[in-house]
Amino acid sequence: MMFRGGGRGSGAAAFPRFDVADDASDHSYLTTKKKDENRLPNISKDAPKKIMREWKILEKHLPDSISVRVYANRIDLMTAVIVGSPGTPYHDGLYFFDIRFSPDYPNSPPWVRYRSYGMRINPNLYASGRVCLSLINTWEGRSSSEKWIPGKSTILQLLISIQGLVLNEKPYYNEPYAAVGEFWGELLFGGRQSSAYSEDAYLLCCKTVLHLLRKPPRNFESFVRSHFRERGFGILAAMMAYRNGECRVGYYGIGGGGGGSSALARKGRPSRKFKAGIKELVPQLATALAKTGASVGNFVEQLEGEKVERGVDIWAYLSHPALFGALVGLAIISFVLFYFDP
Repeated sequence: MMFRGGGRGSGAAAFPRFDVADDASDHSYLTTKKKDENRLPNISKDAPKKIMREWKILEKHLPDSISVRVYANRIDLMTAVIVGSPGTPYHDGLYFFDIRFSPDYPNSPPWVRYRSYGMRINPNLYASGRVCLSLINTWEGRSSSEKWIPGKSTILQLLISIQGLVLNEKPYYNEPYAAVGEFWGELLFGGRQSSAYSEDAYLLCCKTVLHLLRKPPRNFESFVRSHFRERGFGILAAMMAYRNGECRVGYYGIGGGGGGSSALARKGRPSRKFKAGIKELVPQLATALAKTGASVGNFVEQLEGEKVERGVDIWAYLSHPALFGALVGLAIISFVLFYFDP
């Protein structure tokens, strides 16, 4: 078929960014009935032509960090994988989305479902697989210009929006109630709520890697193995750097992250919960990554050689901006009452 293309380079880079596949059997929008696998549902007479236009746009303009598979017998379906961007809690991860074109496409936006494995890694990506985004009309948005515009909005725009606006640097502020307070949250609390959310999201992303390695999505098996074989050592090194507070979650390798001195890579203060989560996940990931042929270093041995932490990290509590501010305020009030008590 005209859409089948070759890869670029070797390993994960050799995996064609866009290609036509024959087997859509594990697509989440298919029913459990085998006969539905190759049966095209009722769609408008203009939809196939519009869908083919989308195929051409994707084949020509997909960035290296996004790959798509469409299906020869079910042109209404496609699956996309997005590589998490550097500088975010999602870096080096793979995030899969199943897409189905609506019957009256493009008058209505496509339906999108995230392969979540039961985990909510982002305010916009539910554990159920629901994707909350104004572009596909599953969120009201701030204005009508953010919604799906027939004849103008595209699948490429959708995928880039998910990568840049959803899987972003500070996902905590994707929450509607948090977004309005980002300035004050950073100013008064030093972004602690955001950092805590990023820690939790990162741990869930690490668990997602385990699920993908156990059972890669169909048509992406070689890509998943190659991707994690090439990035396995870096993933484990980042996990250890975050656990040791060498840099904030998401910034390993950014501006000197992992021991650098830039503002982006400044040292983190990981929570006990996060450190415990990393300690639990590193051995599991090291074992799974080693099966792909990835170099896994001696990170597991480093963890096993550590002394058990005991007691309460009192400085972690005292350094919390909110508590620190309250203590300073209390000290000032005590001083005034003591010296000016009539």
